[in-house]
Amino acid sequence: MTDALGWRRKFGVIAPSTNTIVEPDFYRMGVPGVTAHFSRIHIRDQNMADDAGMDRLLEQIRAEIGSACERVLTCEPDYMVMGMSAETFWGGVEGNRQFVQQIHDVTGLEVATGAEACRRALELFGARRIGVVTPYQPIGDANVVRFFGELGFEVAAIQGLRCPTAVSIAHVTEDDLRTALLEVNSDNVDALIQCGTNLSMVRLADEAERWLGKPVLAINAATWWMALRDNGIPDRVAGAGSLLRDH
Repeated sequence: MTDALGWRRKFGVIAPSTNTIVEPDFYRMGVPGVTAHFSRIHIRDQNMADDAGMDRLLEQIRAEIGSACERVLTCEPDYMVMGMSAETFWGGVEGNRQFVQQIHDVTGLEVATGAEACRRALELFGARRIGVVTPYQPIGDANVVRFFGELGFEVAAIQGLRCPTAVSIAHVTEDDLRTALLEVNSDNVDALIQCGTNLSMVRLADEAERWLGKPVLAINAATWWMALRDNGIPDRVAGAGSLLRDH
């Protein structure tokens, strides 16, 4: 039987329990016949005020993600989407590959990750030099730089906002994000990328492309784009950047 609302595809989405941005973002970018069904990773200690805290946060994610996948499988999704991004960059290209394999081993499904979505988008736009904004501590930024560097992209500038807790990522204002974008932008940067699914960046990225004249990739928009296109869903979405609008 075909699902009454998800008659094209049902996506199983994994997100941290502390994340308040990715779920409404995905719903706002929704298209007819595609539904997103969230399973939450229980974050008991959300302190990420330093490198050690960020490491502990990721340890919690690794310990809980299998159970989160198993829970969302009960709604019989067609495809998995990662509503978190830090873990998909961790350990570089091989770390992302192992992460995807882990999710596939548990669910038997293909999966969209923020890291892979950014790679595809950068190649689509022909970008080589990038500026990056994250909510991370230095250890997180180092893993982002490693991932893109291993793929042959040059991170010309990166601005980590050093958010002290997982919840506080969602408190970053558009003014702060606009300032961060301008700090990592320059004439010799081909594209800008925002990591961290709990940063509210989709609307601002769409606007920023018009006043910067280059691709600005919000991680939630890029991940949703990958999920749709991987599943043969060609629908265009307005207000979420050129990737979803034009590609």
